[in-house]
Amino acid sequence: MFTRTALDLMEKDVVAVIGPQSSGIAHIISPVVNELHVPLLSFAATDPTLTALQFPYFLRTTQNDYFQMYAIADLVEFYGWREVIAIFVDDDYGRNGISILGDALAKKRAKISYKAAFTPGAPRSDIINLLIGVNLMESRVFVVHVNPDSGLTIFSVAKYLRMMITGYVWIATDWLPSLLDLSEVADPGTMDLLQGVIALRHHTPDSDLKKNFTSRWKSLKPETTSFNSYALYAYDSIWLLARALDVFFSQGGNISLSADPRLPNTNGSTINFTGPRIVNEGHKLLQILLGMNFTGLTGQIQYDTEKNLIHPAFDILNIGGTGFRIIGFWSNYSGLSVVAPEILYTKPPNTSASNQRLYSPIWPGEITEKPRGWVFPNNGKPLQIAVPNRVSFKEFARKDNGPLGVTGYCIDVFEAAVNLLPYAVPHTYILYGDGLRNPSYTNLVSDVADNKYDAAVGDITITTNRTRIVDFTQPFMESGLVIVAPVKETKSSPWAFLRPFTVEMWCVTGAFFLFVGAVVWILEHRMNPEFRGPPSQQLITIFWLVCFIR
Repeated sequence: MFTRTALDLMEKDVVAVIGPQSSGIAHIISPVVNELHVPLLSFAATDPTLTALQFPYFLRTTQNDYFQMYAIADLVEFYGWREVIAIFVDDDYGRNGISILGDALAKKRAKISYKAAFTPGAPRSDIINLLIGVNLMESRVFVVHVNPDSGLTIFSVAKYLRMMITGYVWIATDWLPSLLDLSEVADPGTMDLLQGVIALRHHTPDSDLKKNFTSRWKSLKPETTSFNSYALYAYDSIWLLARALDVFFSQGGNISLSADPRLPNTNGSTINFTGPRIVNEGHKLLQILLGMNFTGLTGQIQYDTEKNLIHPAFDILNIGGTGFRIIGFWSNYSGLSVVAPEILYTKPPNTSASNQRLYSPIWPGEITEKPRGWVFPNNGKPLQIAVPNRVSFKEFARKDNGPLGVTGYCIDVFEAAVNLLPYAVPHTYILYGDGLRNPSYTNLVSDVADNKYDAAVGDITITTNRTRIVDFTQPFMESGLVIVAPVKETKSSPWAFLRPFTVEMWCVTGAFFLFVGAVVWILEHRMNPEFRGPPSQQLITIFWLVCFIR
């Protein structure tokens, strides 16, 4: 219905479009406005795949979900979680946003362990089955990226299934604050479903312009007491187009339209494709829109080279009691911070890990301690631990007929470490090798890296190549540098000092000794009186001098 209405409007010599309010409709209309050179200003289509390259006449006047997903990834990294479960509506808006989230988490060495999608307008029974399935999994961090019409149903079912208690983490995208901001007084029943939820909201500065507008709007429309960030972006979108048209006409611009010969003439069709006409000056109007720079209710309205609004930022909200509180902000300028982004823009950017900070939230179950974010899955299997089945040095690890199936020093150390954990770790040992010869430890490490086994326990040497593909524990045995020498029993003798050299070596040494002595005597006995006298005295002098020189 909405698609047909939008296409019908294109037949009325439209020169610019403000809307639509969903990413799905924007995907349908964008090819049409591209063909007709009509700028499309959307204050609600946040799908990151609506790019400037594919749709050059699509102009997003709100924040791109690309930045929101990177904000969530920074949150996950800040709290030290490694896996999340994504719950999303199965349409362009949901799928494409979660796809970006997966890329953002990968850069933080985290991942989406499971993508739980449901069809738009799914009944409550489908959502119950969906949440029962994800509740059996390991991760306890859930990212909810849905439409407002089905979002509260998810939290209602989660509360019914006791998934809003201690140990769970719920992160909602901007759909939740945009829904809650529509009511000045929060509904107690709704707030009861959302206790402990973390949510992201488009950041709009608390400027005098925004306060004055709110006051004037309430005096004009008393029945509308509050509005969300999308309403503010819609207001700025109108002013953006109005200012651009003013510049367009002040520069001598003139609107003219011409028929598009590439549009087919579909006689008998309910949609008349020959009605819409090309806006000849559409490209010029688009360039003026991209060059605008003014301050609106949502902050600075200016576009970067990728046609995104500059300075994307979000409020980090923590829902509790009968409302919510801001525990920090996110911006692509400085990451997570408790200082408002507009203040940080006046300082040098700093996204270092030491500079990331948030106030402490209250988590589901009314606790302030950060949830671990995972449990052992109810439908999971025990960890498979590979143990080398050696034929030598069996004291480290070997096959055994006991309950564990293996025994040895390494097994004892591993079991002692597991017993120190504050939770159970189900595991089973699997012998690696045939027991006839020692297995290849390089192959064992490679199999762990290939996820054939969850871990390996044994006398496995830590080498540089192996650390590149797997993680090792701290070594509990160190061999250091050793010299291996054969053990041979020998008898002590007064002539033991002669053993380091062979007989030939000693003969050569003695010959050099005599040769050096003879050379010294020849050179010295004519001039040096010490080398004269009886032959015995001369030999003693030569012997002493040669020993001193050596």
